[in-house]
Amino acid sequence: MTRNDNDSWDIKTSVGATALFVAAARGLAARQPQALAVDEFAEVFCRAAGDEWAELFTADPERTKQHPLRSADFGSLFQAFQAGRTRYFDDYLRSATEAGVRQVVILAAGLDSRAYRLPWADGTVIYELDRQPVLEFKRAVLDDAGATTTAERHEVAVDLRDDWATALRDNGFDPSLPTAWLVEGLVIYLTPADQGQLFDTLNALSAPGSWLGIEEMATIDSDVFSAMTTPSADPHSYDRGEGARWAGLIYNDRKTQAVQSFTPQGWTGAAIGLVDYLRSHGRTVPGGGAAVGHFDPSLMSLATLRKPTSANARP
Repeated sequence: MTRNDNDSWDIKTSVGATALFVAAARGLAARQPQALAVDEFAEVFCRAAGDEWAELFTADPERTKQHPLRSADFGSLFQAFQAGRTRYFDDYLRSATEAGVRQVVILAAGLDSRAYRLPWADGTVIYELDRQPVLEFKRAVLDDAGATTTAERHEVAVDLRDDWATALRDNGFDPSLPTAWLVEGLVIYLTPADQGQLFDTLNALSAPGSWLGIEEMATIDSDVFSAMTTPSADPHSYDRGEGARWAGLIYNDRKTQAVQSFTPQGWTGAAIGLVDYLRSHGRTVPGGGAAVGHFDPSLMSLATLRKPTSANARP
């Protein structure tokens, strides 16, 4: 499968299905001793989705040992990746809240459960943007589980390729207030033009004192990318074709990284490579951080940027 400008999805198809794969990795990583990050709702989503997602948590592990997320190479590495970025952005949002930010926007929210599991300060309002089927699935599952939010949560059902800024404002977003933006697992699925428009909109909607947390991936070598998008003929391949389907959802064109894009607008901040981040937390990166199949952690980076207050703005 390859991307096109008008494709669509729900929680079990296309881009939406990646949310379940990621949730499963987060859930399995949370079961590890001394877990770097624990998302207690990741397993809840997988159980509700049924099929192979539920089996990963409900069946005898021997029955699911062929699942790519249980493999000693790719599975271990991908779980470590998900634990790392979950911890990074959990800490990012805690820091923004401690700095006084009370308005949070999560783009392409998918199965993000931070509105339910992080200890938000009084008065925090969270806006979650995604397609309606994805938001409906998440709400139904968490309602059935008896989960309650720890902040005021607003769902904004919109495709981010449409006029999401207007939809966000229509749901109560106040562009005059500092905002903590979370852009996790999104920009790899955008064209360079769409990413540029996204960055312009984020800057325009960000009052002084706003924060931005973003995950990015460097451009993949063209020959490697071509191989990635070709499913393996080996029925015992580590990914059983999922890796090739995932790669086909990516827009692999060269894009400007967030730090380079936002710094000329007065923002300050820095990015850290995923592998370096994991090692900074004393974690041994499976395989030394080398690529496994269709996943190369050395290409992934995590960044935090801040838009200074007027008093601290650059001359």
